[in-house]
Amino acid sequence: MAAVAQCVRAALRPRYPLLSFSLRTSPRLLCVATQQKNTGQNLEEDQSQSQNEQKVEPSSAEKMFTEEKAKLEEQLKEVTDKYKRALADAENVRQRSQKLVEEAKLYGIQSFCKDLLEVADILEKATESVPKEEIKDENPHLKSLYEGLVMTEVQIQKVFKKHGLLRLNPVGAKFDPYEHEALFHAPMEGKEPGTIALVSKIGYKLHGRTLRPALVGVVKDA
Repeated sequence: MAAVAQCVRAALRPRYPLLSFSLRTSPRLLCVATQQKNTGQNLEEDQSQSQNEQKVEPSSAEKMFTEEKAKLEEQLKEVTDKYKRALADAENVRQRSQKLVEEAKLYGIQSFCKDLLEVADILEKATESVPKEEIKDENPHLKSLYEGLVMTEVQIQKVFKKHGLLRLNPVGAKFDPYEHEALFHAPMEGKEPGTIALVSKIGYKLHGRTLRPALVGVVKDA
């Protein structure tokens, strides 16, 4: 410390004799001044560091908020996608349920219709079994019975048609495995192969769906 004071006094003696005298008389003043200077520098450094930290902190908070926003947007997107898929699934279920209900209304009577087809077959066979030459005014009872059978058959066909049940009498048509059931295949002169030459039993369709296939004989190549 004494050496420092001597150096300072030597430097300041020509220009500042009073300061040199003060330093000579009180060497502690230099230490105090140096400490105050260091303290001021430290305060400036602390303030500068504090300002830097304040500048960094908002940047860090902004980054955190940006990341949180991105996460929330991603979660919102996922929830929206799940919601849309749930709506689509619900709509598909609704449409399938509606279709099942409609089909139940249309085809719920198919079992009952099948039973009535047997009655229609009996009526058809009964009318076909009556000899046409015997239907005369001389046989009023047979004539009345025949006419009653025909009227009953016509009426039952009207009821069938009202409920969507239609006859399949495909003589001369192309064989369709979805509507016809082949009992035999035989060559027939003048008939195109693959066509139906004989119908053994009438078929029926309920609202476009085959309820009972027609039993047929199909023409084949000779």
